[in-house]
Amino acid sequence: MTDPLILVLDEGTTSTRAMLFGPDGKLHGVEQHELMQHYPRSGWVEHDASEIWDKTLSCAREMLEKAGGVEAIGAIGITNQRETVVAWDKATGEPLTRAIVWQDRRTADFCAHLKTAGHEELVRAKTGLLLDPYFSGTKMRWMLDNVPEVRAAADRGTLAFGTVESWLLWKLTGGAHHASDASNASRTLLLALDGADWDDELCALLDVPKAALPEVIDCAGELGTTELFGAPIPICGMAGDQQSATIGQGCLNAGQTKATYGTGAFILANTGGEVPTSDNRLLGTVLYQCDGERHYAIEGAVFVAGSLIKYLRDTLGLLVVASETEELARSLDDNGGVVIVPALSGLGAPHWRPEARGIISGLGFDTGRAHIARAALEAMAHQTYDLAQAYAADGAQWTGLHIDGGMAVNNWMAQDISDILGLPVTRPDFVETTALGAAMLAACGAGIHASLEDAANHMIGTTTRFEPKMDAATRQQRIDNWDAAIAKV
Repeated sequence: MTDPLILVLDEGTTSTRAMLFGPDGKLHGVEQHELMQHYPRSGWVEHDASEIWDKTLSCAREMLEKAGGVEAIGAIGITNQRETVVAWDKATGEPLTRAIVWQDRRTADFCAHLKTAGHEELVRAKTGLLLDPYFSGTKMRWMLDNVPEVRAAADRGTLAFGTVESWLLWKLTGGAHHASDASNASRTLLLALDGADWDDELCALLDVPKAALPEVIDCAGELGTTELFGAPIPICGMAGDQQSATIGQGCLNAGQTKATYGTGAFILANTGGEVPTSDNRLLGTVLYQCDGERHYAIEGAVFVAGSLIKYLRDTLGLLVVASETEELARSLDDNGGVVIVPALSGLGAPHWRPEARGIISGLGFDTGRAHIARAALEAMAHQTYDLAQAYAADGAQWTGLHIDGGMAVNNWMAQDISDILGLPVTRPDFVETTALGAAMLAACGAGIHASLEDAANHMIGTTTRFEPKMDAATRQQRIDNWDAAIAKV
């Protein structure tokens, strides 16, 4: 009998994908569709939730055909862009407004008001998060206050709020399940890290009705069943993209650290069963929950990584394809004094300055597009270094870093991160660990593998290692120039 395949639905910020994995972690197919980004005002970022669903469904059907039919699929796993909020009507199953994306900054004033009123310490102590427009709860409040259709649905008792995995689960199960896994739920500002359900005090603070929120469930197990494809398929794994990538890197033990370089950059250090705390504006988060037992992580979130390269390509026209950046960076001996601080949607950890905007400093008549491309890649190393310093101040000094995500295929960037950190950097030869982590959760939840550790042993492949080579003086000069640029922002 042929081993069952795992269908992973990987819903990102700029595209949605369906991927087929075997129980050995081998990738059997990918179908990907780009998503439209909507920018109605400065600092606002939106998605069409119907488009997300339609394109996810289309990708899934392509992969089912490639697999040879529904019978070949043993389980579905879901991973998703986190903090993006969808509001829909439970009666119709249709969105009530556009989804507000994690990058959106429209609730900055509301967050500042809550801080001024002295509420951030309560939020931080309960959730491990800070009052920042990045997180989901203030987006829900904005929808209630500013979209009449959302308020009317709340008054009728038919409003459903959810992050993207919750929306997909609802649609896949025909409305039978309105649920969010604990890793995604922990990003809302509405769930205490040690609380089994939504926190009454936090819901009251943000004035979000608990009746509109999904049930908080495990990340692996029998989470639901879809019958959209002609025969039942169990949905057995769900996690936010950064938690999923941490699992896909095999960082299952306390102290292990990974960084994913996608649209943004996200670094998670596993803290085991201990609820994490930070004195340096890092975030506590649920890494995963199985059989009701939570495992935690400390996270540093950088808002702009791959989206900077996309901006240079699509908006400024400095690149034809993103992969050019490696060749351009290698064409120079140094950055020519050019430094980019990519605060295109504010600065994330450890600075947390939502009002900040990006700058390019050090321009001269000798500056070419290669200098700007190199400085863009160098910004990834420097943002990572800033986070490494914050982790060290919290007593969680890194001994190395596992990297993944679309940008991680860039060998020049991987080496530069190692050089600036002064640490070894390890990259899996299969860099799409976000999808792999969802496949591992689904394989565990479906009983294909006995545990996540068993799934890691069977599904994670070979790696490439980068060792630091930069001399200390060059490294320090780079860091000093970055610090000076950050001070201007």
